[in-house]
Amino acid sequence: MSVPDYMQCAEDHQTVLVVVQPMGIVPEDQFFRIYKRISSVSQVSIRDSQRVLFIRYRHHYPPENNEWGDFQTHRKVVGLISVTSCNTAKEWPQTSDRFHGQKEVFGSTLYDSRLLVFGLQGEVAEQQRTDVAFYPSYDDCPDVEKRVEDFVESIFIVLESKRLDRATDKSGDKLQLLCVPFEKKDFVGLDTDSRHYKKRCQGRMRKHVGDLCLQAGMLQDALVHYHMAVELLRSVNDFLWLGAALEGLCSASVIFHYPGGTSGKSGARKPGVSSAADAGKRHRPGAQEVLIDPGALTTNAISADTSTEIGRAKNCLSQEDIIEKYKEAISNYGKYKSAGVIELEACIKAVRVLAIQKRAMEASEFLQNAVYINLGQLSEEEKIQRYSVLSELYELIGFHRKSAFFKRVAAMQCVAPTIPEPGWKACYKLLLETLPGYSLSLDPKDFSKGTHRGWAAVQLRLLHELVYASRRMGNPGLSVRHLSFLLQTMLDFLSDQEKKEVTQSLENYTSKCPGGMEVISLPDGLKLPPVPFTKLPIHYVLTTVLYILCYCVHQGLLTSGVDFESLPAALSLPAESGLYPVTLVGVPRTAGNITINGYHTSVFGVSSDCLLEGLVGVKSSGCMVEVVPSLPRLQLCTSLPRSAHLSSEDLSTSVSLQLFNGETQQLTITLENIGTEMLNTLELTSKTLSTKEKLFGEFLTWDLQDALSHLPLKSGQSVSIPVNISAKLDFSGQENLLHDLNDDGISVTGLPVSSPLRQVLKPRAENKPVGTDASKNEFNHVKTLEAVLTFKYSGGAGEVEGYYRELSLGVRVDVEPSVFFTRVSTLPATSTRQCHLLLDVFNSTEHELTLSAKNNQDLVLHASECQRYMHTHTHTHSLTQTPPSSVRCIAVCLAD
Repeated sequence: MSVPDYMQCAEDHQTVLVVVQPMGIVPEDQFFRIYKRISSVSQVSIRDSQRVLFIRYRHHYPPENNEWGDFQTHRKVVGLISVTSCNTAKEWPQTSDRFHGQKEVFGSTLYDSRLLVFGLQGEVAEQQRTDVAFYPSYDDCPDVEKRVEDFVESIFIVLESKRLDRATDKSGDKLQLLCVPFEKKDFVGLDTDSRHYKKRCQGRMRKHVGDLCLQAGMLQDALVHYHMAVELLRSVNDFLWLGAALEGLCSASVIFHYPGGTSGKSGARKPGVSSAADAGKRHRPGAQEVLIDPGALTTNAISADTSTEIGRAKNCLSQEDIIEKYKEAISNYGKYKSAGVIELEACIKAVRVLAIQKRAMEASEFLQNAVYINLGQLSEEEKIQRYSVLSELYELIGFHRKSAFFKRVAAMQCVAPTIPEPGWKACYKLLLETLPGYSLSLDPKDFSKGTHRGWAAVQLRLLHELVYASRRMGNPGLSVRHLSFLLQTMLDFLSDQEKKEVTQSLENYTSKCPGGMEVISLPDGLKLPPVPFTKLPIHYVLTTVLYILCYCVHQGLLTSGVDFESLPAALSLPAESGLYPVTLVGVPRTAGNITINGYHTSVFGVSSDCLLEGLVGVKSSGCMVEVVPSLPRLQLCTSLPRSAHLSSEDLSTSVSLQLFNGETQQLTITLENIGTEMLNTLELTSKTLSTKEKLFGEFLTWDLQDALSHLPLKSGQSVSIPVNISAKLDFSGQENLLHDLNDDGISVTGLPVSSPLRQVLKPRAENKPVGTDASKNEFNHVKTLEAVLTFKYSGGAGEVEGYYRELSLGVRVDVEPSVFFTRVSTLPATSTRQCHLLLDVFNSTEHELTLSAKNNQDLVLHASECQRYMHTHTHTHSLTQTPPSSVRCIAVCLAD
């Protein structure tokens, strides 16, 4: 026997084998419709009996396997159902002859047969025959199942007759020696009268009767026959048949312990009458169920007297003993090269039992043995089937990675070089089935959180094989999806060279079939989700982690809510470019709420929708923004150039300038309505940020009336607002600006003062001249003023609902000192109500300036020059000195 049945399980030993085959030209779909209905009759309760007959159907069965029917009766084809199409009465004789010819193939073992004829009507079809059933069409055959049940009952009658004939055989010296095909030549010339030969005949016959009893639903009888067969066959070292007897004993015990079956198919079997509670019911007076009595055994016959053996039989094996007997049986099979198929099937049956017992490690030992069983030259199809079944069995015992290994071997076998037409679709399907075993999922969401699971090197190999198989299938879209998945999920495990090769391959594929975000549905119902490139190459801040030039095109925001126009962006990133910030913008078209869910981009020809919730390190699934009704938009420009923003404020723009203390400069601000709505209201406020400086007067002043007179301001129109900037600060309190003079000195802020001019005229050895750079620096202390001008404006639909916009302008002024009064004194005048105010004035600038006072002539001061200035002062109280605190600051004019 060269063709194994990889679906074998222990309970198959109690089934009878029925072959269902098409005859002539039968549409394949119609045949399998009928086959499915026939095979639904998997067990039949025998009338007038408590027994159940189990049937195993096959639509293909090698005739050479039927030759092993005496060795194990469940391998014997005992029933044949032929399905054929016959449309006219003229075709019927030929159809009948074909049926007889088909029966000849299994003629030596058949108990009964049936022919189902579809399409024939008329006189021939009206004939009443038990072996032929006529139906008008494949759709009009209501009683197929009933005819199959009658057919099974007829098989049972023959089976029961043969069981009784074998069990009560009194042929004496003529007891038949049952053989397997390869033994027949070895028994030529043996001494048939020897005790050893007769024991072998009896042992094999007892085992054969045990098989018949098991098929006939007599479990306890079968157990007794198997026990006795084991003793007889062991005594004569008949190892092959001893293995069969042990396996039969195991099968009967498995059926007893696991009435639901071991095949793993739910609903495959219903518990029959083979339980211990039902055993006693069958041993009733008059029952023709024969057990073998070891004491009644003779050297040349089998006795039917069972009165003394029932209590003595060991009967059913324990669950632990079942496995030990399986091991012994497989060991005996292993002694015969021609019994490789029997050995392999026994290993598979033992594994299924161990899987139910949850003994995975022992099951793996049986499977390891099955891997190394040599079955000779197998076809490629048989190799695929063998590896696939090994994979399923490893999966059954929980060895998922080993299951995936053998399934992958089966996939590679589908496209072996020796196959004329490689089956790439079958290869691809099997490769997909290996994914769970290697902890691999085709959903990128499973890789977004947590640590990586599985062996990355093996996963990479498998993904490359999926890419190649899908390409050979002629499905470039699948190749792009798998390659995108590989790049997204396995990026951290790729070398620099591998990254380059994978991205180049992806670009080649997408040049013919661009990748997108649609779900790909496979024929078997599997759906491949889209693969957004959240790692490659952008994640808020763009960076190229690849070693080739990366083009990012059609970038934009993904939003939900109100209508939103995302403005596309595109860029190219050189290899290893590092971080590159990108701003994505858009315009909402209606008022309401809008949620920014992520971004979309196209990289290497693959379009990706990258959601925030799928980005590593991002806790938010979206950012909600309230979109208010339309408002006007103003653009601000000034007469001064822009400068860096003030550090502490969020500003639209900023300007900066330098002024001398007491100087005033005008800043012209132009506001242009660049929006579509009309500007209706405009307000201007200011806030001075510098609070530590002593400021005199207003820093910023303006007149808004002229600008307001131009409102409402239409789109495209502009208005100008002049703003005066005045810098009036107090520089008098700085100690390093006051110098000591020995003549006419008075106290200023508690310190002696002196005239720098005197120092120039009469320099002291310990002091530096005023005209030197060091002296100038002592007076050039710059102070800073900062302020913010805020424009608040509104219009359009937004004004109705109370919304407005703000536009802010930062103003920074660096104020340098202009003049200092270094000495202050008074002299009496001719009138008691007047006095002369004497001031020593120092010009600390590099410019010539003119000092003016009311009713006094102007005083011209050159750069770094100090002069005395007299001013007549009228007062209402007697005053001999004016303290310097009453002298604030004066306006100055810079000379050219």
